Amino acid sequence: MAPVRTALSADAPAVAEWLAATGRSATALQELLRQRPGCGLARALVVLANDEALDDATLRSELVIAHRDAKEAGAREQSLVYAIYLFTHRHYQATADHLIVHFAQFPADEIAGSMLSTFALAGPLEYREHGHILAEQQYTLAGPESWPWASWLAGARAEQGRPDDAWAMAEHALRLNPRSGPAVHARAHAEHDHGTGPAATAFIDTWLAADPHATQRRHLQWHAALQSIATGDFTDARRRADTELHHGDVGMRSATNWRLLLAGQTPARIAELDHIHRLLAEPGGWAEVFHTFQLALGLAVAADTDALRTLARRAVDDPRPDYSEVLAPVALALAHITAGRPGAAVDLLTALGDQAERIGGVRVEREIIQDTLARALIDAGQPQRAAHLLHHRTTTRRHHTYEDLLLTGRMPSGGASRTRAAVGDMAGRPAGSRTDQAR
Repeated sequence: MAPVRTALSADAPAVAEWLAATGRSATALQELLRQRPGCGLARALVVLANDEALDDATLRSELVIAHRDAKEAGAREQSLVYAIYLFTHRHYQATADHLIVHFAQFPADEIAGSMLSTFALAGPLEYREHGHILAEQQYTLAGPESWPWASWLAGARAEQGRPDDAWAMAEHALRLNPRSGPAVHARAHAEHDHGTGPAATAFIDTWLAADPHATQRRHLQWHAALQSIATGDFTDARRRADTELHHGDVGMRSATNWRLLLAGQTPARIAELDHIHRLLAEPGGWAEVFHTFQLALGLAVAADTDALRTLARRAVDDPRPDYSEVLAPVALALAHITAGRPGAAVDLLTALGDQAERIGGVRVEREIIQDTLARALIDAGQPQRAAHLLHHRTTTRRHHTYEDLLLTGRMPSGGASRTRAAVGDMAGRPAGSRTDQAR
């Protein structure tokens, strides 16, 4: 069958489903490919929607076919398929560089916009900042009726620390398309900065009720768990972590539990220590600095001081600056906290300063480093410094029980060394069990 030359855009129902990250987006793209088997871009989008589940051989073979078919469709489709190839192979800087050229040729392209996260994943902060600039430029070019670009600009505003603007733009996008998952995600970030608590969890629950299988369900539930922590509803936070986050959600589960521990609360079910060690032993465990950082949080939750030290030593020797200059001191600070040496953690994290932004992730995910420093300051007997560190949050967030506990509470059982025993009991084995050493 000859390739279909009609361009794919947000006007195509299947593409709109995918851009909105609805529960049937992957199925819709599969149906589109069955209807248009010669459409290289449709094939590439199926790969993009399912790349986590595809092995390398399948990923490559499908994209080779997609690129061949895209050549027949035109320059835009060929460029998009190449961007998808780079993105799914995690060549984030190359993807970002390619998208800059693509947008110059094909302004406001919604399918290209769906890969804007590559600018945050690329590493250097200038890439992240350029991604924010692009979101604003392309929204202007697309016009105010473009719900995808309104959604992505809302996300950029949240990352720029402009929660009011992010909220307003997210609401605008949701008026245009109430099922825009990226807009809901951006609003969740704005709600985090405002500390809206029950209002945020109610909104997420209501929105998900209309599409229980939305692509971002687990991540939105993680945001809801953080809002429950903000209000002191730790039972609800643990419930969401235990019922919504599965075995593979090591990062979100660990980030939730480390916050609970920092606030002096019992964690939800922890990620299996052996599983974390296996992930760190695989190449993927060190492919992106933020992913490795999340695994370090998992080790901190399990109070695996030895593995954190091993991770820090490996990071120091890593040729990538973000690993040696940022991840290494953060991992070592976590090791000091789990060993009951908060003063040493304070020295490391204070010296790191704003460079902590280089750990990757988004603002709400990086905030946990500041949380850890506040906890260490309190435990090191420096409450005034801790209060100054969190002043902006305690004075601007509607609900900040979590921050109050960081400043007044203590980790469970009076210290990190005894937290190790508590976590070991929850895991069903002695804490710090060496059944599988970090390699």
